[in-house]
This record gives sequence, structure tokens and C-alpha cells, in this order.
Amino acid sequence: TGVLILSAVAVAVVVALGFWLRRAETWRAAVALGAIGGGAIGNVIDRLRFGAVVDFLHAHAFGYSWYVFNVADAAIVCGVGALVLDGLLDRRSLASNPARR
Repeated sequence: TGVLILSAVAVAVVVALGFWLRRAETWRAAVALGAIGGGAIGNVIDRLRFGAVVDFLHAHAFGYSWYVFNVADAAIVCGVGALVLDGLLDRRSLASNPARR
């Protein structure tokens, strides 16, 4: 039942992201939201198919073990980072061009 609850929450988040995507003002925001939604759907597929999210990439170097993740996780993290950058870039453009407000 926990798998189904987590999957339902993730699908609800993806639906909300879809509404946000329709209102995205920049292509950067649209790509970022698509990456987040796609990663979330990928994790839902893993949960429903295997009962858990399958991580298969292990980042390690020089004797240190950092992260274990999958492509869906990477898409979510990169999408969130791109969304933050898009917000920062949009604020700078508003500050430099007051006519856009």
C-alpha cells in the first residue's frame, strides 16, 4: 500500500506540474518542468513495476563513494536546478528592464 500511496502522490505532483507547464513563460522553465515531470513518472514506473525505485548509477572516485541514483533522479535534480536558474535569470532581466514589470 505504501508503494501505491507514493505513486499516487507522485502522479498528483506531475498533474500539478502539467498545469504549471501550460503557463510557463520561458522555454527554460518548460524544459525544466518537463524534466521534473518525466523523472517523477520514471520513478513511478519503477515503483509500480519493482516495488521500489531502482538506482543503478554509482558515483565514486578516489576512494570516495558519493551518490547512487538513476536517470529519473538526475532528470529531477537537473530540472529543479534549471528551474531555479530560470527564476534567477528572470529576476535579473526584470531588474535591468523596469518596463517589463
